[in-house]
Amino acid sequence: AATQSMQAKLRREYDDLIPSLLERFPNRFSKEAFTYENWIWAFTMLFSRAIRLRNLGNGEALAMVPYADLINHSPFSGAYVDARQKGSWLFKEGTEEVILYADRSYRKMEQVYISYGPKSNGDLLLLYGFALERNPYNSVDVTVSIAPRTAAFVERYKAKVAAGEAEFIDFLDVDPLADEKLEFVENSGRDTTVDFPCYADRYPTEMLQYLRLMQMTSEDTRGKSLSEFDYTRTISAANEAAVLNSVIEAVKMQLRKYPSTEEQDAQLIKDKGMFKLFSYNQRMAVRHRRNEKRLLKRTVAALEKQIRSRGLLDEDILQRAGGNTGGEVLKGEGKFYGTKQRSALEERLEKMGLPVDLR
Repeated sequence: AATQSMQAKLRREYDDLIPSLLERFPNRFSKEAFTYENWIWAFTMLFSRAIRLRNLGNGEALAMVPYADLINHSPFSGAYVDARQKGSWLFKEGTEEVILYADRSYRKMEQVYISYGPKSNGDLLLLYGFALERNPYNSVDVTVSIAPRTAAFVERYKAKVAAGEAEFIDFLDVDPLADEKLEFVENSGRDTTVDFPCYADRYPTEMLQYLRLMQMTSEDTRGKSLSEFDYTRTISAANEAAVLNSVIEAVKMQLRKYPSTEEQDAQLIKDKGMFKLFSYNQRMAVRHRRNEKRLLKRTVAALEKQIRSRGLLDEDILQRAGGNTGGEVLKGEGKFYGTKQRSALEERLEKMGLPVDLR
């Protein structure tokens, strides 16, 4: 999806910019040179090879640096490429140069790596065409979407159910805290649909804080304002049970979005004769897809273990885990309440500015 979104964006950028330039300045911009294929090639070079120089005299800039763009990536490297003024520390020549700052001593003929940044395998695969087996920054974005059960929302949803456009949910009642939750989330710069990265060994505390707020009940608040609570800590056993079960359901929904299972991917990779028929990019995509599923399954296992170890399977606790959705993600809520049409990776690319958006 992210690849298709990027291709569509580049097509829009080309259509918005190049045809008018060709028409207005035919002597400067020839149709033979400024084709869509060359446009794609140029952006591919820029994405995969441009280096950000932060210490230029005129300020930060992207640059194409010959030879420096051949240095491979390692997430464990502290070496980096940047600009500096030429000359000694006392006498500067007034010109600048690009230099590789090494993170340690290197032996003769030993390969030097730099880090392209703390990027997930999804980022690396889309931007540079490769993924890593050992990547401490690898993560999968999980979308957590909680519908605010305001009176207006419940009324609209029930109308959808009556029209056969949504599934019936027996616990869909008005949340008396819904409007206060929406105001709190809006003031915090968040939305009711949020992406959080899940890593192989952890999931973000920000996700738990967000869900603790969204799963608050009147029994939890006991008359207090939502702003009086510390969401970095457990609110109540019932609230925590609802939170952890919401994360599990969100991760399982993420797993169901894949067109194949982890077992099917593993079988495909195991069939070496068939796997060799795939292109390099296809093989990388299948391996990456399988590793994402493994990471998500480990997240579910860790959450379920946490629920058991903290005694949150108690029937009384689960019955009181009402919160916003009773510890469940609303079925059909995506179509009705606007589940995001783009992934978090696509949104990160959208926010990159140059070189994504020339204007």
